[in-house]
Amino acid sequence: MEIVKTIDEVRKTIKSWKREGHSIGFVPTMGYLHEGHQSLIRRAAGQNSRVVVSIFVNPMQFGPAEDFNSYPRDLEHDRALCEAAGAHLIFHPDASEMYQPDFCTFVDMNSLTRGLCGRSRPGHFRGVCTVVNKLFNIVGADRAYFGQKDAQQLAVIRRMARDLNLDIEIIGCPIIREDDGLAKSSRNTYLSPQERSAALILSKSLVKGRELLEQGERSADKIISVITENINTEHMARIDYIEVVDALSMEKADSIDRPVLVALAVFIGKTRLIDNFVFQPGLNENI
Repeated sequence: MEIVKTIDEVRKTIKSWKREGHSIGFVPTMGYLHEGHQSLIRRAAGQNSRVVVSIFVNPMQFGPAEDFNSYPRDLEHDRALCEAAGAHLIFHPDASEMYQPDFCTFVDMNSLTRGLCGRSRPGHFRGVCTVVNKLFNIVGADRAYFGQKDAQQLAVIRRMARDLNLDIEIIGCPIIREDDGLAKSSRNTYLSPQERSAALILSKSLVKGRELLEQGERSADKIISVITENINTEHMARIDYIEVVDALSMEKADSIDRPVLVALAVFIGKTRLIDNFVFQPGLNENI
């Protein structure tokens, strides 16, 4: 496995692979990888003959008061996990490689980015769409892999690829959890032992919401109320949002008569964590 830092190096390698007839799978990340990222890489390796992983902490998707400078970074750790999962190339650029000093072109979206994390983090998805579009253009992959934990991001990228006629297949992969239910996240490293224990309230509360849906409840307000009540039993938790939205449009759903995303963002101490599940009426299961 090779690590490269420049766009020219990536393109040279990809052109060589394509001449040899290889299919290309791509996993964009911000690094500090965990088993969730590895599951994406393994999925890519199973469906493609070559896999590229990008490791780039994108400054454009962080707000002024967010954790860009403190976001965890460990390239040697990431190298080992990528290699073990079957990656062939890591693209690890500096910000100056991705953004020229006079950079002024952006990819933005309305509707899908108005709510959920888009409302809580103004400008976040503009940064996500811009950097992902750039990475797609640089790598030229056949397929790209994203985790369902960032469900709004997955929906946004799927819509961007459709709207801009990008020649790439977007593949969503299941949330990977710790044995106790906590969704794996690079930001989990911020949590103290007490906060780590308190963070279990997210998945436990979502389980209660899903159980109600499976029992036939179809009022979004009722689902939100039960999840909210449960999270409020944890004194270290501070709710950012709890919402039920259409799984495709990300618009608020009042009655659950179509596939919906039940999503939340909660602060545990100073650390903002997200989690979710998708429910499709009639299947009596989360997907």
